[in-house]
Amino acid sequence: MINGKRIVLVMPAFNAALTVAKTYAEIPLNVVDEVVLVDDASRDDTVAAAQALGIRTVQHKNNRGYGGNQKTCYDTALSLDADVVIMLHPDYQYTPRLVEAMVSPIAWGVFDCMLGSRILSNGALIGGMPLYKYISNRVLTLVQNLLVGHKLSEYHTGYRAYSRQVLEAIPYNANSDNFIFDNQLLSQIIFAGFRVGELTCPTRYADDSSSISFRNSVRYGLGVLGTSLAFALHRTGLRKSPLFSPLEATRQASARSAKGYGA
Repeated sequence: MINGKRIVLVMPAFNAALTVAKTYAEIPLNVVDEVVLVDDASRDDTVAAAQALGIRTVQHKNNRGYGGNQKTCYDTALSLDADVVIMLHPDYQYTPRLVEAMVSPIAWGVFDCMLGSRILSNGALIGGMPLYKYISNRVLTLVQNLLVGHKLSEYHTGYRAYSRQVLEAIPYNANSDNFIFDNQLLSQIIFAGFRVGELTCPTRYADDSSSISFRNSVRYGLGVLGTSLAFALHRTGLRKSPLFSPLEATRQASARSAKGYGA
């Protein structure tokens, strides 16, 4: 707990039996009030490994995809009265040692969403990110910043933290069940006018780390471009999108709040 805010850490898991213990060992349990692992029909002993550690575990009988896994993560965290929810992959790709730094700005009301950026430093390439993924990340981020009218170092990190208010305002259960879920959610957060912060974060690419295939990377990239274009068209009024239409009232409220704050 930080500043009286209840912190729930969620781990979307798929075949993470070999790394979940190492990940869990570095989670700052003096800060995190509850840890939840959602297993997406793994083919290994992820569930048994998590339960042996005493982690609250939710198991999907059928694979629902990365986005579908996160939906269960956030639904469960909100049901546990979370004030701040942080997502940490149990494959040890992102360091748990930054959990406190990630959630503190939200708990203290500085930001509504925090991203662990692999691009703000040299962490991505040093950590073993394939060059084609690094280049794709940079190109997609440039295009997104132009279309969305925002400025982030990257939109594609899997290390994220959200306030309860964000998750209650965004209709994330209507989003994709696939990898594009992350990008849709972040685009909606920006559209709604929530405050997004970034923290430099090292990363680790290894054989036991989860990684999207090249084919799925291409699909993801096309999905990112589609989401960003939909954002731009909706914002200019040229074409309304069901991703952003439900957030119009939140966007207007955020704009009034920002105007009052700066007065």
